[in-house]
Amino acid sequence: MPENPNPQGKGLRPVLAFLEESRAPALMAQPKQIKQISLELFTSLFVLESDFKFKPVRGNTYWLYQKNGRFWLSPIHPDEWSEDVYGRYIGECELHEDMTWSLEMCEEAAADPQLMASLEQRWESFEEAMEESETVEDALPRYQGQMPFYQRAYAFALAHSLRASMQGSGIQALSYREAQAQLPDDSGADAP
Repeated sequence: MPENPNPQGKGLRPVLAFLEESRAPALMAQPKQIKQISLELFTSLFVLESDFKFKPVRGNTYWLYQKNGRFWLSPIHPDEWSEDVYGRYIGECELHEDMTWSLEMCEEAAADPQLMASLEQRWESFEEAMEESETVEDALPRYQGQMPFYQRAYAFALAHSLRASMQGSGIQALSYREAQAQLPDDSGADAP
């Protein structure tokens, strides 16, 4: 029998510790309005639906690539890879302290009409799903069995954090349209 029968650290105890560690940022989650919630949810789910097999660290930067129609997240900067290895560079991602992701697209990707049309279509589907949900809280990711472990765990942490933000702003029990109706009216902001 090997000295350590669990050399990779897999098992229930490390999983529970990781989930508890991922939930901690929700305790400090700031109240957010639906516009920010929906943008962060969309972006975060887009990043989490990409392929990666490492544990992202809050506050670190990662890079998103596209190859053969799939998106890949990597801790390796585009200058350190060739396009043949990881594919086309899409942009820079950051995992924030509140477990949300941001994506800053590179100029080349942002100027690609096919990619932008694909993202627009994803956004429209996302908004439809938000509108079909009874409440904005119902639109948050639940158990994502089709996702690999890290993506599934980070989706759980994302939902926990955004739920806390929505509770802080009082919109978690509202529908998407009701939450949008609470946004300040910007139409007269530029009027004299």
